[in-house]
Amino acid sequence: MNVQILTPERKFFAGEAESVSFPGTDGRFEILNNHAPLISSLKEGDIRIRTNGKDTLVKIKGGFVEVLQNNINVMVEGAE
Repeated sequence: MNVQILTPERKFFAGEAESVSFPGTDGRFEILNNHAPLISSLKEGDIRIRTNGKDTLVKIKGGFVEVLQNNINVMVEGAE
């Protein structure tokens, strides 16, 4: 899956992933390959991006995620 994390200032992350876990406003959820289309709001917390069996954590301040045809676009207020 192709993942992009965007902040108002810049493109924070772009790359491929096996799975991505998000801090949704109604609870944590995970996106896998060929997931159904989805738009969800995100709360402050960590996005976990798994690539080649290794996790990368991105701390966010909240925002939205869109999943469509194995493309994950994340728009957040801030990321570190």
